[in-house]
Amino acid sequence: MNISVNENAPVKSTGKIEIHAPIDKVWQILTSINDWPSWQSEVTQSNLKENLKQGAIFKWKAGGLSFTSQIHTVEPKTKFGWTGKTFGASAIHNWSFSFENGNTVIKVEESLQGVFPKLFKNYFQKNLDKGIQLNLEDLKCASEK
Repeated sequence: MNISVNENAPVKSTGKIEIHAPIDKVWQILTSINDWPSWQSEVTQSNLKENLKQGAIFKWKAGGLSFTSQIHTVEPKTKFGWTGKTFGASAIHNWSFSFENGNTVIKVEESLQGVFPKLFKNYFQKNLDKGIQLNLEDLKCASEK
């Protein structure tokens, strides 16, 4: 990854899931940012106005919050990552892809830092853990259709 998660952040979470779909399909679904609201239950808007590439900026809304994110890693069918900011918090979000036993295996990790994650660590940790798992399950469901 071009930017690793912040190991010293007050809030960090990881998750992993096995998806019974080709890695090409899973990659296409995850990296089609403008389509996120069609399969991610928490995302209501997403807008990438340029090609998927390192440095590209996109805006999106999830869970009632607005985010501005910048892609830091695009390694097709291997790694995808971005940083993001919202009021009082910033995040580093990384996805890794592998192919094992005929299935796509996705690992995701995220760190949250800033005044709100520091002040309300337990609240943010609980929500991040839940959000990571929900993202993985949504991606699995969309990919296995």
